Amino acid sequence: MGAEHSMNLSSKLRKYLVMGSQNCKKDPLVILEEAIDGGITAFQYREKGPGSRSGKEKLDLGRKLREKCKENDILFFINDDLDLVEPLEADGIHIGQDDEDAEKVRALFPKKIIGLSVSNTEEVTNSFIDSVDYLGAGPIFSTNTKKDAKPIVGTAWITTLRKAYPDLPIVGIGGITTMNASEVIRAGADGVAVISDITHSKNISRTVKNL
Repeated sequence: MGAEHSMNLSSKLRKYLVMGSQNCKKDPLVILEEAIDGGITAFQYREKGPGSRSGKEKLDLGRKLREKCKENDILFFINDDLDLVEPLEADGIHIGQDDEDAEKVRALFPKKIIGLSVSNTEEVTNSFIDSVDYLGAGPIFSTNTKKDAKPIVGTAWITTLRKAYPDLPIVGIGGITTMNASEVIRAGADGVAVISDITHSKNISRTVKNL
């Protein structure tokens, strides 16, 4: 990955909304529109967990959200649900440590942007970092969104990753709100990935602006 590409991607990951219908108290498309008005720069469709849609319903919602992102030049990612990559024409894929390894995903999708979650040094050591375009660091703070979330790593983990990978875009995730996002950026992250603080906000546009 060239330095110019990396810098461009860093700016596009600055405000990264992660969302599936299970995270929403109202129409996901309306939430996405309000978040776009507020200035999100990337979106991940993560239809996963209790209450999430499946089959045709999942695909239909994904198409609507993808179209909205395309209209507004917002990067569109899917989570590890690799079957959605081609139908939704995703720009990229975000995978965790329990998903298919990064090297195999890169081989399957050589031109897509690939993000990888890392929570500790052991995971970094055991991962194909050279195969990914950005790192997701976390959970930075306590979160109720993922019931299987790993131990909190704090902003120090971002600083550690930044020193090890000075040119690789890093996104902080896990418990990030308008109250603590600035800490994450100051620690060295290029962006923040947010779920509940946006999807449950009474003023989504303002929340995104304040991140």
